[in-house]
Amino acid sequence: MKKVVAVTGSRTSAAHTAMAAEALEATADMLGYDIRVERLGPEGASDRLSEVEIRNADVVILATDQPDDQGRFEGKSVHRATPGEAIRHTARLLREAAGDRDLPPVAELASPGTVPPEPQAGRSAPPPAASPEPAPQPSRAAAPPPAAEAPKRIVAITSCPTGIAHTFMAAEALNKAARAMGHQIKVETQGSVGAGNPLTPEEIEAADVVIIAADTNVALDRFSNKRVYSTSTGRALKGGKEVIATAFEKAEMPGDGGGGARPAVGRNLAGEVERLKAERSAQRTGPYKHLMTGVSYTIPVVVAGGLAIALSFMFGIDAANEEGSLAAALMQIGGQAAFALMVPVLSGYIAFSIADRPGLAPGLIGGMLASQIGAGFLGGLASGFLAGYIAYYLRSWIRLPQNLEGLKPVLIIPLLASVAVGLLMIYVVGTPIAAILSGLTTWLSGMTSTNAVFLGLLLGGMMAVDMGGPVNKSAYTFAVGLLASETYLPMAAVMAAGMTPPLGLALATMIAKNRFSPDERDAGKAAGVLGISFITEGAIPFAAKDPLRVIPPAIVGSALTGALSMLFGCMLRAPHGGIFVLGIPNAVTNVGLYALAIVIGTVATAGLVIVFKKPGTEATLGAEAA
Repeated sequence: MKKVVAVTGSRTSAAHTAMAAEALEATADMLGYDIRVERLGPEGASDRLSEVEIRNADVVILATDQPDDQGRFEGKSVHRATPGEAIRHTARLLREAAGDRDLPPVAELASPGTVPPEPQAGRSAPPPAASPEPAPQPSRAAAPPPAAEAPKRIVAITSCPTGIAHTFMAAEALNKAARAMGHQIKVETQGSVGAGNPLTPEEIEAADVVIIAADTNVALDRFSNKRVYSTSTGRALKGGKEVIATAFEKAEMPGDGGGGARPAVGRNLAGEVERLKAERSAQRTGPYKHLMTGVSYTIPVVVAGGLAIALSFMFGIDAANEEGSLAAALMQIGGQAAFALMVPVLSGYIAFSIADRPGLAPGLIGGMLASQIGAGFLGGLASGFLAGYIAYYLRSWIRLPQNLEGLKPVLIIPLLASVAVGLLMIYVVGTPIAAILSGLTTWLSGMTSTNAVFLGLLLGGMMAVDMGGPVNKSAYTFAVGLLASETYLPMAAVMAAGMTPPLGLALATMIAKNRFSPDERDAGKAAGVLGISFITEGAIPFAAKDPLRVIPPAIVGSALTGALSMLFGCMLRAPHGGIFVLGIPNAVTNVGLYALAIVIGTVATAGLVIVFKKPGTEATLGAEAA
């Protein structure tokens, strides 16, 4: 295996420096060369070559227009090129530098199926060279099957870490390759200014295959029922036709997700829950979709912080006041770090959902301002929507020359949107919202028993109305947002009420087996596990199959549990964890009464489900399930 060392460096473009290095590394790997590349940037060299690597190299490639220390390569075979040549003619450059001039043409070398190790490539050179003459006859014989086929429909996504060069170059390469092969294609570019040329649900539905050419994480929830092939932007750049051909051959379904029109409850309850949640997610539009995006990113931060705070109470309710103690450290992690991020993350990802990446920075800054001026989670909601729509319209309105487009997502939009949102939060929106939040916190702290029970009924019922939908998430977001204001009663009511629907259904399947099919009884066991973990969605498949007999009992049971939790004065300092958080000392006040409220709601749900559902025989229940 030949050893190659290379230096890439463009005086005018850091992107070209990196692209030349990536092209050399990828192509050398295909050709069977061992390569090390040093990159020359304005700040100096990165990945600098060592003396040992230079001494052991068979050849040196200098693909740079910058000055370099030539003395270190003395006595070596040095091949010079420009960064552009290293990007456009990588295989030819490597081949000529290594002295392998008898290899097949560059296009054939780039094909994955025709890049054997170096010695074999040399031996296989004659057949490809001789193939052009006889090729037309066999190709005419083989042509009819593809010609008889209708053109395929392809949808694709390209995305690279910086979201600039590779994203759009890969998209162009796929477009050219598809046209050359007679296929229809649409490529969505997930670049630094957000999604360009976005795919519509109709286009995705009509597609025969989905190609993801990305070096970053791309969400696949839109393609749950499509064959998907994933590759890198580099491979799409260098071999668009090969990528498309491989996609038709090797694309796979991202999940089982297929299901009929009517929801069923089977043994795989977790899979059914995920499928129904994905369907709900796909139906979200407008402000609700943006709010749920913000909430989904905020929940892990709040859960981690809340549980860290709860763990600090294991050492005593006031143990965190002792500096240097483990309890103080846990309180710092949860209260001062995680909870401080709660509102900025909520605001940032609401803005991200609206305007993509250009909205993230102004959303985070607006959320931090909301926290600093005391506007809390209500201010975070306002700043998130403001930042998102301001960034969205700035992205649409500002038009720059192509060579300056890269400034929009990293300089122009973040600066203008952040300043606009900041000024609005400080001078217009922040103070009124802070006053509203302060009044709400004061009212909750001084509630009478009657008001507390009414609020518990309302929040509890909301948790069961749609079991993970917008009403459920609104109640949960309200309770979580109040944690930062040290108001813990609503959180306890919401979590308890969210546990009772799946627990009640699990209990009903155990008590009244003659009202459930064998598959439903099996699913009831899984629902019980989801219920004690505070995953309300465990009841969704039951509700989707028989909503009129499941949802009303669930609402009654959850509302009853929420009201009892508030009446008993139960407070919860952790925003998640289900029954497992009850074992953490001081995380929940009045633990016994809190558990009693959950049990009462569970029994009420189970009892009403049993009353509403009619008994049947194994044969009729099995036929109904089928």
